[in-house]
Amino acid sequence: MFKKSNNAKNGLNIIIVGCGKVGITLIEQLVKEGHDITVIDKNPQTMQAISNLYDVMTIVGNGASYGVQMEAGIEKADLIIAVTGSDELNLLCCTVARRVGKCAGIARVITPDYSEDVGYLRSTLGLAMIINPELETASEIARVLYLPTALEINTFAHGQAEMIKISVPEGTIMDGKTIAAIGSSIPVNFLICAVERDGEVYIPSGDFVIKTGDLISFTASRRNVREFLRKTGYKTNRVKDTMIIGGGKSAYYLAKQLLQMGIDVKIIERDMKRCEELSLMLPDAVIINGDGTNEDLLLEEGIDRMDSFVPLTGIDEENVLLTLHAKSLSDIKPITKINRITFKNVISDLELGSVIYPKYLASEAIIAYVRAKTASMNSSNIETLYHMFDSRVEAIEFKIDKESAVTGKPLKELKLKDNLRIALITRRGKVRIPKGDDCISLGDTVVVVTKHTGFDDIEDILAER
Repeated sequence: MFKKSNNAKNGLNIIIVGCGKVGITLIEQLVKEGHDITVIDKNPQTMQAISNLYDVMTIVGNGASYGVQMEAGIEKADLIIAVTGSDELNLLCCTVARRVGKCAGIARVITPDYSEDVGYLRSTLGLAMIINPELETASEIARVLYLPTALEINTFAHGQAEMIKISVPEGTIMDGKTIAAIGSSIPVNFLICAVERDGEVYIPSGDFVIKTGDLISFTASRRNVREFLRKTGYKTNRVKDTMIIGGGKSAYYLAKQLLQMGIDVKIIERDMKRCEELSLMLPDAVIINGDGTNEDLLLEEGIDRMDSFVPLTGIDEENVLLTLHAKSLSDIKPITKINRITFKNVISDLELGSVIYPKYLASEAIIAYVRAKTASMNSSNIETLYHMFDSRVEAIEFKIDKESAVTGKPLKELKLKDNLRIALITRRGKVRIPKGDDCISLGDTVVVVTKHTGFDDIEDILAER
């Protein structure tokens, strides 16, 4: 066992089982937010490396073992998060913890058979949450393919509102105009709430000038998203077909969703046995047994005639090269899955289009839950949380449960922190883009976009508390 000093003050006592990609992402974020973290993994080298990097307690062992959990302090833990590579082990870890301690449990479950029983598993085992990174990845890709102009789509207000990330092309009516001028010239309710230019991210005010090459994120109701894109010259039609390289769980989940949306799917998978399984599970998809990295095969299967292309191999470098190859052949919509978060600058310079990071998608829901649990006595709860622009910006949806210093006052009278925008207010099912005279009221949900991190209550937006 390796142990470092505990600097957590008001954080939770959290046990994380498993140090894969999702586990390490959670450790990094939750340590930063001041929680008392204990990590369990069977690999002693991994535990030593984690102990050297982070201020956490590490234990080498089986996270489902009663003795190991007792050593980790399960009796005093607030939460156990099991994110090993085994669904069964993760569920067992939470079950043991539930019997021994009084902590909440979150389990990573990716097998399709289990995913169809999420409600039953949660209620029977008493879990706070079940996360499925493969399903989250597929859902994110499907949303983007439904609106291929978008580089990224985040949803709020139970799907009624969206935050869309797009690139500003040359010749657009937005080029060279201030945000205020764009707003007054387009008869749609929307808000540009974040801009990336030359590697820098801005939370812009009305006098910020948009330029060609900017990456902008704007919020609007779902209906107004397409109207804004049409008014600014973007295409809004979904893709007709897609080619997927690799037949793993993400590919299955994605193909299933796309077929339900009426999009034709072709999957190229090397393993014959897996092809046979996919043919049974996805009878409406075209399943090709072959090497998806073979140029001749890709051309033979019509990559140059496809609307979209999604490489889902387990190797980042292959996914990147396949995307670049596809883009060289036609004006295709590619989406690239990246598992490791290294060489970000190189990746962004390659102009890969939409890039999906599964471990971020998996960790966001957990971090939102942890913040909501930490702030359970405050005036709001976190409904959703997204990390944007390489985690330099957070978009947080708060549910306003109590009257507080931010309620009942016009927004223009609130002293807000810098680098922060109130992007959306949803009231009684209606989405509104807030103006200075609007007020936050009890029962609202409020979306805040900020470069600050660690907000767990709506009052955190205030410059003075």
